[in-house]
Amino acid sequence: MNMVFIVQFILSFFASFSFGIMFNIPRRHLVSSGITGAFGWVMFYLLNQTIGIDDLIANFVAAITMTSTAIFFTKRLQAPLIVFVTCGLIPLVPGGKAYESVRAVVENNYLESLETGFQAALISLSIAMGIIITEMIYELFKNIKKRISEI
Repeated sequence: MNMVFIVQFILSFFASFSFGIMFNIPRRHLVSSGITGAFGWVMFYLLNQTIGIDDLIANFVAAITMTSTAIFFTKRLQAPLIVFVTCGLIPLVPGGKAYESVRAVVENNYLESLETGFQAALISLSIAMGIIITEMIYELFKNIKKRISEI
């Protein structure tokens, strides 16, 4: 079982790392962006495949994990958050569901297309909400810390 997590970590690391190269992020941030994506994907895999939690909740928690890792690297490396979030997001994107939806349209199976397309949209929304909520909580605590230090 541990070997599966290692393989999942390595493959998702290289997916995020490769997209970092494609997005032309600075070389010094490629490994960090790869780790960000790997942490998010491993959390999703743990929740969805091992524990059996629904895709929506697993993607939401994975997005929180990924964004938290991105915030850590942002503070540590003094880089914009978008560098790590963009690359870290790649393993979580529901591309398979979107493909199934388009394939169902081509096969004239419109009910299946609506179902899988709606699932892809909900998963995307849960990922976006995970990112937004994590960033909002981080900014809230940052502002509270700043206000306390001013006192």
